[in-house]
Amino acid sequence: MRIGVMVGPEQGDTARKVDRMLKDVEWAEAAGLDTVWVPQIPTDFDALTAVALMGTRTSRIEIGTAVVPLQAQHPVHLVRQALSTHAALGGRLALGVGPSHHWIVQDMLGLPYDKPAKFTRDYLEVLGAIKDLPGSIDVENDTFTVHNPLDIAPVAPMPVLVAALGPVMLKIAGERADGTVLWMADERAIGEHIAPRITKAAADAGRPSPRIIAGVPVCLCAPSEVDIARERANRILAEAEISPNYQRLLEHGESKDIGAMAIVGDEDAILAGFRKYEEAGVTDLSMRLLPIGNTRDELVASKYRTREVVSELVKELR
Repeated sequence: MRIGVMVGPEQGDTARKVDRMLKDVEWAEAAGLDTVWVPQIPTDFDALTAVALMGTRTSRIEIGTAVVPLQAQHPVHLVRQALSTHAALGGRLALGVGPSHHWIVQDMLGLPYDKPAKFTRDYLEVLGAIKDLPGSIDVENDTFTVHNPLDIAPVAPMPVLVAALGPVMLKIAGERADGTVLWMADERAIGEHIAPRITKAAADAGRPSPRIIAGVPVCLCAPSEVDIARERANRILAEAEISPNYQRLLEHGESKDIGAMAIVGDEDAILAGFRKYEEAGVTDLSMRLLPIGNTRDELVASKYRTREVVSELVKELR
């Protein structure tokens, strides 16, 4: 299992966010992590722009989006933007996409959210033409009629990963993509629901075994602070739980909320948590570092302690 970290915009003014993202990705590469995952927050930076910027400060690490909402742009525009970013990174982009949620697509953007799975299937048909470029993207389906020449091509194979939570989306991801990017999925949900379905769909379609990227909060803390860490996870990360998509996913697992599935505790507890996700079928763990403390200095110190331990555990897992 490869270990990565989420890096992206958080609270603070715009200029400071950029500086913090660059420092975080520099740390991830220096620490020997395999991947960095950049979330597309509805109210903040464009993920692919952030990825391209991070590529200027790194030379080895894979950088992915987790995830770009499909409805916000035409697939040809996304192909062009992704291939441009992929070239800027020297072939290190993993393009994570997804149909998002009704409260983003419908309530924020004012776009239809009637048949997200069908829309995703049709969209992926256009993205699938990337492998034939340079040339022309020629796709006609129920959603898109595209005849668009492009003179750019992948500088290296570019994985396309789909946020897939339910059976239909997992089948689509297995058949038409290189894997899935997850959030709010614990070990049981992955081992019993997600991994079997997407793996079977890929095998039935004659595709390689899919990547399964699991986003999980991680906090180094004393045993006496475990409940504090879980409560903080629920306080700052639980907004997505309002989505019916995530509510249905929680029913497949043992965790009732994001705090319950967080990997928290001392070094041994974190390593054990990593092992459980690996045993469930996760190929890539995307850590959302979760600092605890009552002041800014305490939060920063907590973040750096977790970083230090994680960088050592990465070596042990190899």
